[in-house]
Amino acid sequence: MVKKFLLLVGFLFVWHQIHASDGLFIQADSLSDQSSSFIKNDSGTQTLSLVFAGDIMGHDPQIAGAFNESDSSYNYEPTFRYIADYISTADIAIANLEVTLAGAPYTGYPQFSSPDALAAAAHDAGFDVMVTANNHALDRGAKGLVRTLKVLDSIGFQHTGTFLNPADREERYPLMLNKNEFRISLLNYTYGTNGIVVKPPYSVNRIDTAQIRKDIEKSISDSAEYIICLMHWGLEYERIENAEQKKLAQFIFNCGANAIIGSHPHVVQPIRMEKFAEIDSLTDYPVVYSMGNFVSNQRAQYKDGGIMAEMHLSRKNGRVTLDSLLYLPYWVYREEIRPEKFTFYVLPVSFYERNPETIHLTENDLYRFNRFKIDTREHLIEARESQFYQQKQAENK
Repeated sequence: MVKKFLLLVGFLFVWHQIHASDGLFIQADSLSDQSSSFIKNDSGTQTLSLVFAGDIMGHDPQIAGAFNESDSSYNYEPTFRYIADYISTADIAIANLEVTLAGAPYTGYPQFSSPDALAAAAHDAGFDVMVTANNHALDRGAKGLVRTLKVLDSIGFQHTGTFLNPADREERYPLMLNKNEFRISLLNYTYGTNGIVVKPPYSVNRIDTAQIRKDIEKSISDSAEYIICLMHWGLEYERIENAEQKKLAQFIFNCGANAIIGSHPHVVQPIRMEKFAEIDSLTDYPVVYSMGNFVSNQRAQYKDGGIMAEMHLSRKNGRVTLDSLLYLPYWVYREEIRPEKFTFYVLPVSFYERNPETIHLTENDLYRFNRFKIDTREHLIEARESQFYQQKQAENK
């Protein structure tokens, strides 16, 4: 009896701590208590939902796994199968394309070139925008940069981060997204390109504070209502942001941006509502420091999954505000079809928790899934998790 009592007390303590932390975060970031995703709005208020994905990678096992021997085609549909409903529900879905689409021969690390079918499957799943300023943008040189942009255009993507010439950048940048009567500016920069240099007229947006300031000023002069910077920054495999990221974030917000979404470390870093007294001690500045991998063949702890960031905006009294910033964790399941042949699935944690019969995970896979789930939720204890699949299940009852 005493043991049961102690267990009950322990449970209540943990429950209180979790919900107390959640409550503190809601109060601190001044966001509305919108914990569920993509709520239908009947009040007449204008709303916009955006989701962001981290690094879409293409290692050799992914390329081999997508290859169909019968007709020499490539099929990446399984990668997006279980998360496509989430992606396509958003008004705008954005991802970091961390491969080139440079054509054959297709290769993974260290110089990526994936089949066009990877980008086509991402578009079919609901992605609208690809950002291309990252350290692998020049893996196949200028020809790879050019072909990547042409393929993205042919598929129907909007894109930003790399450009054919100065006139192309002047016309296309900042990328203005017009949806639901909102005007959103999207900026994208990378810390480098692995030492590969491209000659003019081609260009890759590098992290240059003077240029970033000019680009934000141009966004403002072009009547952007909300400015989002997608930064390829930080240190690989570090789970906590560093001082350089924080300093750069402060600079970006001081220039007038409204939110920062990060990639590159290949692991999840914190989501924070930062306060910068030097700018405005009363304002909270949203930063997703790193979403981790969207899909890759990296299987070590912390690298075998990631998060999507989910942002809900509304226009109130003529001003666009951030109502909620959520995250959706997912684990990358690698199913062995035969020796050295794998199929990759991006498996949303909350989906699998409610539909375990969908995929049979081996004991080892289930251990890895649960390890990633626990690691990520503990790491993001102050952030709020998307309730998309919980809401969807409730609607289907």
